[in-house]
Amino acid sequence: MPWADLVFTVAESKRLIAKAIPSLDVVRQALSHGTVIVCRGSTCAYVAEELTGRRLRKSSFVLGRITPARWSAGQLFDAAVPEIVLRNGQPIDGVSLAEALAELQAGDVVIKGANALDYRAGLAANLIGHPSGGTLGLVLGAVHGRGAHLVIPVGLEKLVAGDLLTAARRADEAHTDTALPRFWVFRGRIVTEIEALQILCGVEAVHVASGGICGAEGAVWLRVVGTHQQVSAALRVANEIHGEPSFLEDSIGAGSEEQKGDANDVS
Repeated sequence: MPWADLVFTVAESKRLIAKAIPSLDVVRQALSHGTVIVCRGSTCAYVAEELTGRRLRKSSFVLGRITPARWSAGQLFDAAVPEIVLRNGQPIDGVSLAEALAELQAGDVVIKGANALDYRAGLAANLIGHPSGGTLGLVLGAVHGRGAHLVIPVGLEKLVAGDLLTAARRADEAHTDTALPRFWVFRGRIVTEIEALQILCGVEAVHVASGGICGAEGAVWLRVVGTHQQVSAALRVANEIHGEPSFLEDSIGAGSEEQKGDANDVS
C-alpha cells in the first residue's frame, strides 16, 4: 500500500489542523445553519484565519501562554482580539463570549484549544489560572447544557507522559497554593494532525517520532498510508503548508503590516 513520511513543525501542524476544521462534519453543519465560536488560543488563531479568510495578528488572540523562562514578550501580547463568533458562516461583530454562549443551541460548535493531550484516553486538559475557571469554565456548562459540540484542535506536541487523570490528581495536591495554575481535564472532539490528514485526504496517519532542531523543535513525524490518490493528496497538503512561519515570526510580521494599514488584518 502506498505510504509517505511527513514532518510538520509546530506552526505547520497548527496550520494543518486549522485547514481541516472547516471540513469537520459538525463544524460544516454549524457553518451552514448555526453558530460557531472560536475561543482565543494559539492554535485557534490559525483556525480563526481558516474560517474567516482573514489574517489575524495571532499574538492578539491568546490568553495564557507558555514561553521560554527568560524570554521577554515586550509589547507582543499587549493587544487583545475577542473571541470570534460566526452565524451561518458569517462573522458577527460586537458579541461577547458570554452573550454568544447564552444563545447556543443544539448542534452549534465551540472551538477551544488545550495545553495537554492524552491521545489514547481521548482526554485534553487546560491550565486554569482564573478563580472562576476562565474561558473553559464558561464554555463547558453552555456546551453540555445546550447540547452543543466542543471541538478541540490540539497538536501532538501537547502529548504528555502518563495519563492526564493521574496528572490532575497530582496537581490537586498543590491546590492550596493559589499562585499555581489549576489543571482541568475535559473531553470533546479532538482534532490532531492525525485527524486533520484523515479529514483532508482520507489517509491513515501514524505518529512515528517527535522533536528536531534548526526550527523543528516540537515537530512531529507522521507516516501516512492510503491509496495512491490519498497519499498524493497528503503530499500536496504538506507541500502547501511547509514553510509556515513560526508563531513569533508571523505575529511580528502581522504587526508590521498593521502599521502599514492593511485592511485585511484583524487586530
